[in-house]
Amino acid sequence: MNPSYLYHAFGVRHHECTKTEFKGNQNIHYIQTRKDKLRCPECNSRHVIRSGCIFRDIRCVPVGHRETILRIKVQRLECKECGCVRQEKLHFVTGKRCYTNKFARYVVDLSRIGTIKDVAQFLNLSWDTVKDIQKRYLQRHYSNPDLSTLEYIGIDEFAVRKGHVYKTIVVNLQNGQVVYVGNGKGADALDKFWKKVCKAKARIKAVATDLSAAFISSVMENAPDAALVFDHFHVVKLMNDTLDKLRRLAYNQEADLMKRKVLKGTRWLLLCNGEDIYDSYHKNRLENALEMNAPLMKGYYLKEALREIWMQVDKEQAEKVLCDWGRQAKDSKVPLLIKFANTLMAHRSGILAWYDYHISTAKLEGINNKIKTMKRQAYGYRDEKFFELKILAMHEKKYAFTG
Repeated sequence: MNPSYLYHAFGVRHHECTKTEFKGNQNIHYIQTRKDKLRCPECNSRHVIRSGCIFRDIRCVPVGHRETILRIKVQRLECKECGCVRQEKLHFVTGKRCYTNKFARYVVDLSRIGTIKDVAQFLNLSWDTVKDIQKRYLQRHYSNPDLSTLEYIGIDEFAVRKGHVYKTIVVNLQNGQVVYVGNGKGADALDKFWKKVCKAKARIKAVATDLSAAFISSVMENAPDAALVFDHFHVVKLMNDTLDKLRRLAYNQEADLMKRKVLKGTRWLLLCNGEDIYDSYHKNRLENALEMNAPLMKGYYLKEALREIWMQVDKEQAEKVLCDWGRQAKDSKVPLLIKFANTLMAHRSGILAWYDYHISTAKLEGINNKIKTMKRQAYGYRDEKFFELKILAMHEKKYAFTG
């Protein structure tokens, strides 16, 4: 066989083919290193003595639909210069793996258009072999993302599985890349990330997060110069949760069955934007529900007014609107609304910081949905490290693996 063919087809240099066999669906090529190319694996000296050999079967890129195996005669060499006695080094195989480096790249390419199970069945490999090839590829390219250019980041958590098992992700808001995945959702989940940031000498200007006390304390401790920006979606969500509690409280305290029927099923009407309700039937039903309960009515109109905080011309005007909203909530004499107003005023600086840095955790919510879809496609992940590497590589569409 032409040595040039060995190189271009299988990535093998300095070898010669002595024999070829065809058994079933397999092509078996017997190859060995040319005598003039034998080198000491330790000092690269040519002064070596052959001292026995073994045969290794190495899987390589298939020819057509036939499996191709390189049956390699591996020499045991004794070096005259350094004195070491070792087997010769094969440049086209990493360690003691049973496939060539070119075959690994071939598996990676197939993994972009098929699941692990599909690739394993197509190439007659085990599922674990294909997964390990993918994992090593991801480890080599995505395990250590560059943090030196980080300026704007977002922090959020997602549920791995039922039973309160969470992971925390940090995203570069400038390009949507996940730069860190930590275990849990407490402040300690970010400890390793801050160490990496300090080592990379990154200068973080702003951090977008929800109202999590753990994330807030972690950012203030490790990045005191960075501005904390609280995502307005989570602020509105917290208000919606408060309004829903008012609805349930009004329903449970109401003794009149007819009024209970009116309140029942109005959750969607209360939580959606009032300007989005076009149907007259639903408008009348909402007005009837609000007229029956004064606390619910106050909570609903305060919810509608809350969005005005992020619709002002500048930060000073927004602060006036926020303070006015807080006074109205406290004047309502509704305990749940007063509690929420106190929470809002305690986080006032982070809410108003949106006018300095227009960032949010919207990208993180989209990434969380992609992670959920990825878990469903794979029916879960047994290897936690592999799962984290897949998340770190999620921003690269052309390197995405299916399933």
